[in-house]
Amino acid sequence: MQSVRVLSGIGDKGPACMQLNTGNRRWLLDCGFGPEAHAQFNPAWLEGVDAVFITHDHIDHIGGASHVVEAGSPIYATARTAKALPPAAVVRLLPEQGETVIDGVRLNTGRNGHAMGGVWMHFAIGDGLFYSGDWSEESDWFPFDVPPPAATAILDCSYHLDDVPQTARFAALDKLIDGLDGQVLLPVPPSGRAGEMALHLIRRFGSASVMLDPECQTTLRAALASPGLGVQVQEIAPLLERSPMEHARFLICDTPNADGGAAWGYVRAWHESGRLGHDAHVVFTGHMTAHARGICSVPGGYFQRWNVHPPLRDQIKMLKRLGAKRFAPAFCTQPEDYLIEDLGVEVFMHDPVRL
Repeated sequence: MQSVRVLSGIGDKGPACMQLNTGNRRWLLDCGFGPEAHAQFNPAWLEGVDAVFITHDHIDHIGGASHVVEAGSPIYATARTAKALPPAAVVRLLPEQGETVIDGVRLNTGRNGHAMGGVWMHFAIGDGLFYSGDWSEESDWFPFDVPPPAATAILDCSYHLDDVPQTARFAALDKLIDGLDGQVLLPVPPSGRAGEMALHLIRRFGSASVMLDPECQTTLRAALASPGLGVQVQEIAPLLERSPMEHARFLICDTPNADGGAAWGYVRAWHESGRLGHDAHVVFTGHMTAHARGICSVPGGYFQRWNVHPPLRDQIKMLKRLGAKRFAPAFCTQPEDYLIEDLGVEVFMHDPVRL
């Protein structure tokens, strides 16, 4: 039977993992870990699996890859995403835009507007299966490609029924940082919103006011060398050609929850010196783990969302664009709320769905 099942990633912001049965093959779509420390990838999900397909390199989609490697399963991913895989991975490259036939199944991939090398996936099975992974159509940095129609969709609904557009997010972030004296740390995933956040800040405050940590510099240097991004991304080039400046007003640093990397180093140093909450501040802009929430519970910690997932209006637009008959609202804690939304589309959750 051709079917799809959400193994993990519905009912919580947990590891992304979907099981696709093509009729003669069993595939996994993503193999995430986290983002919370307790949210593990379950190796049992790999039983009987012939291949794994990874949409992008964020931990909640790729974090279980070591288990895939240990199981000996091949991994399909774009060249950029493959750089984050363990060295022993058996990799089958996918195009960021294009068509691939795998075991008789046609797979179309397109850029997802969310991460470098990130793609959505459309499988020509039944009347079509669309798996968005994470996606956004509001980025000034990452391009987004429109997918073909599909009767069945698993959609990124990380923001649940929130319908605030990116323009309003920018205005709220600008108001927050304009009211903060001293330095502002912005923890980010380097392959995610680091580049577009730098672009936004240098347009407002100039390049001398913004610093990228070495991890972000390395990742964004590779991004600027790739042909897939728009010409506007070159505006951040000056930030990549100089040593990090600790006196800059805005510090854009890995990791997104300040639980490691340069971001955690700054938070720890500012707290120990008594600067945190006085002339040094931390602004989180994405999903916050317990570690990030702990920082926000003391003076100097703030949260202001930067859209990297679709608001409700874009979720609805995607369903209409696809002509979907059924969909799973993935990566949100209350998917049952979609059952009472008048979307004209059947909602499925944990049970397998015939394609």
